[in-house]
Amino acid sequence: MSLSDPLPLDSGLDVSAEGVDALDRRDRAALRPPWRQPLALVGGVIVLAWIVVAIFAPELAPHAPNDQFATPQLPPSHLYVFGTDELGRDVLSRVLYGARLSLPLAALLVAASMVIGSVLGSIAGFFGGIVDAAIMRVADLVFAFPGIILALAVAAALGAQLRNAVLAVIVVSWPSYARLSRGLVLAARSSEYVTSAKLLGSSGWRTMWVELRPNIAGPIFVLAALDIGNAVLLLSGLSFLGLGAQPPTAEWGAMVSEGAQNFSSYWIGLFPGLAILTVVLAFNFVGDALRDMLDPRTARMIRK
Repeated sequence: MSLSDPLPLDSGLDVSAEGVDALDRRDRAALRPPWRQPLALVGGVIVLAWIVVAIFAPELAPHAPNDQFATPQLPPSHLYVFGTDELGRDVLSRVLYGARLSLPLAALLVAASMVIGSVLGSIAGFFGGIVDAAIMRVADLVFAFPGIILALAVAAALGAQLRNAVLAVIVVSWPSYARLSRGLVLAARSSEYVTSAKLLGSSGWRTMWVELRPNIAGPIFVLAALDIGNAVLLLSGLSFLGLGAQPPTAEWGAMVSEGAQNFSSYWIGLFPGLAILTVVLAFNFVGDALRDMLDPRTARMIRK
C-alpha cells in the first residue's frame, strides 16, 4: 500500500479529530522537557522549600525547639499552629528544626554511599576476576538481609546515637550503587573509546576516571536522587525505634515516636509524619525528572 492510498476501515487507527488530538497531546507531553513536567515542578518546589526551611529555621520558627513554656498537649490553634507536645514544646518549631537534621544527614549518607558503592563497583566491573568476586560477594551478603533489619543490627551494635544510625544506613545503602556501577562498567568496558584509551597507554585507573566516569554518572545520580527519600525514611525509622536521635533532639522520626506514645494527641506525630511524607515524595518526583533528563533510554522503556 502506498502512502497516498487511504487507510483501510479495519486498520485499527483512530483517524477521527478526537484521536488525532489525543495523539498530538501525547506527542507534546513526550517532547516536553523533564523539568517542565508538572510532578517535577511540584517536587522541585517542595525540595527548595524544605531547603529554605532547613537554612532559616531559627528565623522561621516561633520558638526554640526545646523550650517548655506552654500547656502540654494543646491542640492546633492560632497560637500554636501545630499544637504542643507532652512537654509543652511547640510542635511547629520542632518540625522546622527537624529539617536541619534530617535533610543534611540524608544528603550526607547518600553521597557517602554513592562514592563508596560506585568506586567499588567500578573497580569490580573493570578489573574483574577475584577482585570482582570478592567485592560482589560482600555486596550480596548485605543484600541477603532486609535493609531495615541490618540497619537495626548495625545501629544497635554501635550504640544508640544519630551518628551510628547514619553509619548503619551507609552500610545498608552502598551495595545498590556498587551493583549499578558494575553493570554500567561491564557494558562500557568493551566499547571503542575504552579500547582506544588502552591502546594509547592509559592506565586502568585513568581510564576509569577519564573515560568511564562521565558515561556512568547519569544513572548513578538518578539513583542517588531517588535514594535521598529512602535515606530519610531509614533514619526516621531508626530514630522512631530509639536507635537514632536521642531526646530532646528535634528529629522527625523521634517526634513520630513521641506521637505514638501519646496517640490521643494526634498532632504530635501527624505533622512530623507529613514532613517525612512530603520530603520523600518530592525527592521521588525530582529523581524521576533526573532519570528522564540523564537516562532517557530507561525512561522510554518504562513508559512503554
